[in-house]
Amino acid sequence: MNRHIPFTRLHNFRDLGGWRADDGRTVAWGRLYRSDSLSKLDAGDLARFGALGIRTVVDLRYPWEIADRGRAPESLGVAWHNLSIEHRPYVQAEIDPDVDPWRYLADRYAEVAADGTAELSRALEVIAEGDHPLVFHCASGKDRTGLLAALLLALLGVDEDQIAEDFALTELATDRLVAEWRERNPGGALRWPAYGRAPAEIIRLFLADLTAGHGSVRGYAADRLGVDDDLVAALRARLLTGDGKPRDGRAALWQAR
Repeated sequence: MNRHIPFTRLHNFRDLGGWRADDGRTVAWGRLYRSDSLSKLDAGDLARFGALGIRTVVDLRYPWEIADRGRAPESLGVAWHNLSIEHRPYVQAEIDPDVDPWRYLADRYAEVAADGTAELSRALEVIAEGDHPLVFHCASGKDRTGLLAALLLALLGVDEDQIAEDFALTELATDRLVAEWRERNPGGALRWPAYGRAPAEIIRLFLADLTAGHGSVRGYAADRLGVDDDLVAALRARLLTGDGKPRDGRAALWQAR
């Protein structure tokens, strides 16, 4: 099944269901989504979004990004949480093309893991306690979103190979993300040739760094985010299932494609 759900203006909206956990269960379909910015939803996409039954949105962008480009449409009637996990902004279009791009991005993720502990902790709590289905997103659905997805999947017991596979699925949206940048910046030139890319190597480097510093992702979450066994158990109870089947709402949406 193609995890990407097609929208007119969203390029990187996908279901996190189906990944296998270490206890034999899988992440439930139709319960947890990741995306690029929901501020791009247009009128024609609202019905498609509504069919997913999403009740909670976690927006990982800076407040100034939201002020500039808007938030999820209030007409959606969702519980909306702005948790800006990144504290040191940088412009990807202007990254030096001579640096190792994957190491560079993994280092930026390490900064987020060091700086955004309060927001990451709260995001995990919202996911564990909030109304589901739920979606979390940033601007492109790639870096901040990919980092949170990796942490969450690891806590659910999903192995690194699957986490890396999920991360790299953004590559299917790269061309559209680049086209969107060009649309927003007419006449501009992308200095960084890797804009919009998300190869698995980036998240593998990041996970290796966390493991080197804390023994495991779980160790990082305990040491820096205050994630205890109760929160992990709550995440697993919310998001893992034994049947591996799509939820009714999502199955209906796919049948209607």
